Amino acid sequence: MPWIDEEKCSGCGICVKNCPVEAICMENGKAKIDMGKCIRCGKCHEICPQNAVRHDSEKIPQEVKENIEWAKRLMKHCKTKKEKQEFLERMVKHFNKEKIVAEKSLSKIKEIKDEN
Repeated sequence: MPWIDEEKCSGCGICVKNCPVEAICMENGKAKIDMGKCIRCGKCHEICPQNAVRHDSEKIPQEVKENIEWAKRLMKHCKTKKEKQEFLERMVKHFNKEKIVAEKSLSKIKEIKDEN
């Protein structure tokens, strides 16, 4: 999903004018994407003269870091080594479930793509 690097955004509004579903607006002089409206067409990526519209894959390291920080915060409530190990096992199950959901979603999307 696209996101706006506010440091690169000059506030020119080209992306706002060219978004086919009006998912981009200006807030405090910077572009902002409404992900509920965004259809992931990529037009904003193509037309931004400042290269401020970024791909979400760039955020993977940050998202991993946030997941680990979240797990560590929660684990602080565990008193014993056994509780910590059990907690970490539940976290493994949680992220495995997320991975399965993503894999099954991708599979269904590929089926739809093959049908069209």
